[in-house]
This record gives sequence, C-alpha cells and structure tokens, in this order.
Amino acid sequence: MAKVEVSTADESAGADDADRLVRYEGAPVPRPRRTGHPLLRFWQSAVGKKWVMALSGIALLGFVLAHMIGNLKIYLGPTHLNVYAEWLRTLGEPALPRTVVLWVLRVGLILAFVLHIVSAYQLTRMNQRARPVHYQAPRDYVAANFASRTMRWTGVIIGLFLIFHLADLTWGTLNPHFVRGDVYDNVIDSFNRVPVAIIYIVANIALAIHIFHGAWSMFQSIGWNNPRYNIWRRWFAAGFAVIIGVGNVSMPLLVVTGVVTK
Repeated sequence: MAKVEVSTADESAGADDADRLVRYEGAPVPRPRRTGHPLLRFWQSAVGKKWVMALSGIALLGFVLAHMIGNLKIYLGPTHLNVYAEWLRTLGEPALPRTVVLWVLRVGLILAFVLHIVSAYQLTRMNQRARPVHYQAPRDYVAANFASRTMRWTGVIIGLFLIFHLADLTWGTLNPHFVRGDVYDNVIDSFNRVPVAIIYIVANIALAIHIFHGAWSMFQSIGWNNPRYNIWRRWFAAGFAVIIGVGNVSMPLLVVTGVVTK
C-alpha cells in the first residue's frame, strides 16, 4: 500500500518550523524564593493540612474514647459516676488549683477541634479550586463509600451536637432539672426526655460513621499507607467506630427505655 502523506496546509503557520525556534542560552532563571516561617509554609500546603487533620483527629479520637469510658460508669450507679466527675475537677491538686488541669485539657480539645475543622474546610476548598469542573461521569461509589461521602454532613451534625451537649449537661441551660455537681441525676433526667434521647442517639450514630472514615484515612494522610496493612487499617477503623457507637448510644437508649433509672 502506498504511503499517504497528510497535508499540513491547514495547520498554523510556522507549526513545523522547529529549527527556527530561539533557544535561551542565558543564565539560569532561579526559582522564586520561598518566604515565611517553615511551619507556616507547611501549614499552607495540602500535605501540611492533611497532617494537621490527622494529628488533631488522633487527639479527638483519644478524647472520645476516654469520655465514653468515663460516662459508662453510669451503669455502676450514681456514686461511681459522681466520684469520677469530681476526680476530673481535682486533677493536679494540690500542686495546681482546682479545675486547672481540666481547663487545660478543655482548651487543648477546643484547639484540636478548631484545627480539625479549619484544615478540613481549607482542604475542601483547595480540591475545588484544583477541579473547577465537576465530574462528568458518575463517581465510583464503591471506592467512595457512604462514610466518606457523608463526612461533611456528619461533621456538621457533630459540631451542632457538641453545642447542644454542653448546654445540656455542662452549662445546664437546656436541662430544667440540672443540679451542678450531681452528674448522675443530670444525665438520667436529660435522657428521660424522648426528644433529647433521640438527639443523642442520632448524633452518636453520625459520630461513629465519621470516626470510621476518619480513622481509616488518617494513616494515609500521614503517609502510613501500605497495601499489606490496609486490612488492619479497615478493621481498626470499623472496630473503633463500633465500640464508640455502641457505647455512646447504649446510655440514652437504656435510660429512655427505663432499664437504667435513679
């Protein structure tokens, strides 16, 4: 078969004039010098934000686990739960004044919570700017599972629930029977209200879903990602989420159904 030559008549003028291109032979052009503190530059990068999300997430996971274990003392009776609550207030005594350590822990948790939210939001914005055009084909929802697709909404639910929880059992403004220092009765009175029990149950289911994807992805965010260990990552994420979900949901559920009473 004879070779067919394709005409380039319709191409832009000079498209094939590679031999005429001017080659720059001057001094090397240096890259723009990075300015600012290294930690600030790290924070401004996507990798830095993922690290902040992962580390703050680890701190929050530790708090959620410890908080649940302490609250499960409700099953041991009022004395155990109230003594535990008083112990939290007296941490550090007599070296430090009453509640100082507790407030240090609270401030640290607030900082971790804020950093987690800010880094998540900024990462989302960076991803949106990198892909201004939405996916033109249906996404693979086998890879992007339900937990990952609802992270934004479960995060919003958790944030709103945290405010409600503080107003209900810490400040007492939403609990008409609130008595400062009487933690056991405050919890029972609160969970005996059906709408409040439903809020706690739904919020803690959302928390378990959020934890599942967060615990799964935080290892990848900090570079601890190896196919040989992925199955263990998934088992850890699922196990941790189930433990937190079952433990936290059991308390309002058993109180509102009358299993746990004063």
